[in-house]
Amino acid sequence: MATSSIEWTEATWNPTTGCDRISAGCDNCYALTLARRLKAMGQSKYQLDGSARTSGPGFALTLHDDAIGIPLKWNRPRVVFVNSMSDLFHEDVPMDFIRRVFDVMIATPQHTYQVLTKRSKRLARTAPKLEWPENLWVGVSVEDDRYAFRADHLREVPAAVRFLSVEPLVGPVPSLDFSGIGWVIVGGESGHHARRLCLDWVADIWERSTAVGAAFFLKQLGSVWARENGVRGKAHHMDDWPMELRVRQMPADIGAVGELVAT
Repeated sequence: MATSSIEWTEATWNPTTGCDRISAGCDNCYALTLARRLKAMGQSKYQLDGSARTSGPGFALTLHDDAIGIPLKWNRPRVVFVNSMSDLFHEDVPMDFIRRVFDVMIATPQHTYQVLTKRSKRLARTAPKLEWPENLWVGVSVEDDRYAFRADHLREVPAAVRFLSVEPLVGPVPSLDFSGIGWVIVGGESGHHARRLCLDWVADIWERSTAVGAAFFLKQLGSVWARENGVRGKAHHMDDWPMELRVRQMPADIGAVGELVAT
């Protein structure tokens, strides 16, 4: 288990590592960059190279049988981001392996699991073949309006909480439908090649998602906004943001009819 600096989770669990870029949000993938560094450090999980066109050094999709049972050893309940360094619904992950991961989540109801994918079509296609535990939240990434369709696939999934990761937000999402979504995470892009985030895009998502009862979580405003506003890093501290955007809600903060219970 690895504790996480990701603001919306507590720990990470990677039964698979590696991935392939498939859309605009993958262009400056943090996991790909980190995998290259971990390979150079000799980390055993990151020694297989992926395609130079879609992946990179140390980032080939790799199954880790020895990692599947790790959560069974954790007694203290925690919120767990599954595959922070991969995508469980990548086309090269066998269905049997996905089922084994789900079996562990079912066997550990004390934990809350968060699975995030860009492969929304496969997610929807395989959903009827899986047993869905009550401690599993499932989300899809939507980085600009071209990928709003992923939310439609997500609505077909019987997860306890359906969530959207609108990060890195690289364009407006006017077509994105928030119905049936319980949680929306928004964030700008960080790093040397970060693309600009417009605060109007964030405000639009906040207004439309909360109007249908979703919890809203602004993770950070990105490197470009931070640089232009004299803020160090990627502007992930709420005190640096405009007052009206200082919102970090979790799904448990929202009542059954969308009323805010706690912030």
